[in-house]
Amino acid sequence: MTVVDRGGRHAEAKGETVSTIRELLVELTGTVEYADRIGEDADLAASGIDSGDLVRLVLLVEQRLGVEITAEDMEELRTIGDYERFVAERAGAGASGGA
Repeated sequence: MTVVDRGGRHAEAKGETVSTIRELLVELTGTVEYADRIGEDADLAASGIDSGDLVRLVLLVEQRLGVEITAEDMEELRTIGDYERFVAERAGAGASGGA
């Protein structure tokens, strides 16, 4: 996948090291640093993502990954790791017909 950062430069995102959430963050913000420099447990709001981008991230996750995120869920999703675990749990529950 090729992404373009805000400076117009192209950067290759390595599929084996870039999670789906990271790919969505790069796409959303146009900032390649989310692919490799932001730690899995770094608070996204503290790393420079504003509340509008966080809402857009939730919408992208719902659209692309088919996982519903409620307002209560959003309160718990602060890091890339939180989103990855949440998506993995919900995708697993949906595949097994969970309630």
